Amino acid sequence: MAQSKTQPKGHAKLRGNIGSWLIMLPGLLLMTFFVWEPLLESIQMSLYRTRNVELENFVGLDNFVSVIGKDDFLQALLNTFSYTLWSLVIGFVLPIFLAMIIGETTRAKGFFRTAVYLPNMLPGLAVIILWSAFFSGSESGVLNILLKRLGVPAQSYLTNSKWVIPIIISIATWKGAGATALIYMAGMAGISPELYEAAAIDGASVWKRVIHITLPAISKLAATLLILQIISVFQIMYEPMVLTKGGPDNASLSLMQLMWQYAFGGAMNYGKASAVAVIVTLILLVMTAIYSYFNRKESDWD
Repeated sequence: MAQSKTQPKGHAKLRGNIGSWLIMLPGLLLMTFFVWEPLLESIQMSLYRTRNVELENFVGLDNFVSVIGKDDFLQALLNTFSYTLWSLVIGFVLPIFLAMIIGETTRAKGFFRTAVYLPNMLPGLAVIILWSAFFSGSESGVLNILLKRLGVPAQSYLTNSKWVIPIIISIATWKGAGATALIYMAGMAGISPELYEAAAIDGASVWKRVIHITLPAISKLAATLLILQIISVFQIMYEPMVLTKGGPDNASLSLMQLMWQYAFGGAMNYGKASAVAVIVTLILLVMTAIYSYFNRKESDWD
């Protein structure tokens, strides 16, 4: 009798598991086809000498040794970390600030949400061309025209190795900050208004309400968006490629741009390009593992 009661429950659980797998199956197939299969192909190709995309001879780690031994790899690696650090300085706090400002507005909130998201809707190449005209080093450059009215002589911005990376990150931040701000606004919408009312009654200033209520409430969301931003910026490619072609003197060359140069820039060396791609993947895996470790430690403390 007990067996007859248990059997239907087991069948129901099995049917539920099958249903869950069927729901996930399209996503798993897409992940396998577009993510895992190319990743495994890249790992395999990085271990071979190639002719175009055809594998010729197994060379082991020779492609990695050859790539790492080049000066442009070290420069690209340092530049990529510089891109990441500048993105944290320029682009991490700005979306939070925008979300707070728009969240505090009482009128035309929908207009401001649309306005901050509008740059994200523009084609990436169009944005780069727009900003290249703005930062043009010629006297017809928009920024030089504006500064000329203030008595400042024309400057060359994208050929200045000290400023080229911050300028590129500023452009990327202008394009993507609005979308991130909307995510923060969604997170802030879940904060109970009673907390702000109680803090106001106790005489807490706006700054104290932000520090003690808003920021703690979105801290986990901010941590998640932080690692996603690092992963995204670490793969930066088309901005420096279109704006500066990696110059001046490789001062803006990124790892992903170096990978493109190996694959399509004339050398057509897909083995070395795959080696660079694997190195980037390993670095991002290490960063993600470090983030997961500290995130798990924080959860244990809570």
